[in-house]
Amino acid sequence: MSVRIAKFIADCGFASRRAAEELIVNGHVTVNGNKITTPVFFIENDDTVEINGVSISKRQETELYMFHKPLNTMTTAHDPNGRKTIYDCLPDEYKNLKYVGRLDYKTTGLLLLTNDGDLARKLTLPSSEIPRTYIATVNGNDFSGLIHAKKGITVDGIKYAPMKIEELGNNNLRVTITEGKKNEVRIVLRACGCPVRKLHRISFGNFQLGKLPVGKIQKLSQKTIDEMLKTL
Repeated sequence: MSVRIAKFIADCGFASRRAAEELIVNGHVTVNGNKITTPVFFIENDDTVEINGVSISKRQETELYMFHKPLNTMTTAHDPNGRKTIYDCLPDEYKNLKYVGRLDYKTTGLLLLTNDGDLARKLTLPSSEIPRTYIATVNGNDFSGLIHAKKGITVDGIKYAPMKIEELGNNNLRVTITEGKKNEVRIVLRACGCPVRKLHRISFGNFQLGKLPVGKIQKLSQKTIDEMLKTL
């Protein structure tokens, strides 16, 4: 399919559309070895585009997936203790994907996977303030200490931002956080007198786990990804 040369350069992430047009007009761009000096030029998929002698190619399309992480799996590529990892549960074609943040060994539920390392980093930055929601089953029935978690609490010298907590009955709590510090929900709830017995993540930002079966993976649409990218 034909595409305008300046758009191709912009899609490669090399420069903006306007800057790409300037590079072309100033003679910095060649197509199949021939210098191009007008932005009104179209290329095909098999054409070779170079800027100042360096070949460029279109960026790989960002892919984002929802994965239902099973119990007793490590969010890592390799566990030195030989425990099962999420990649042991994934088909071969998905084993090159990067995980977005981590869920600990005993935590189940929604884990995002992507082929874009920069996106994975942005989604887990505390400054992004993306809400993550969990269902926590806790021991005990005295929830008075949860007021500290709702206001923000310091545990072992580490400050944790206020959490949104809703009592669901049967010792279940709906907990929403925005920082995503290591073992945050478990640490804070234990400090508030409600140690976690079971933890399950049901959402990450606007992405909902829904009825995705345990151990299964689902690709998100480009429209959904684009809408999410606008919020970062």
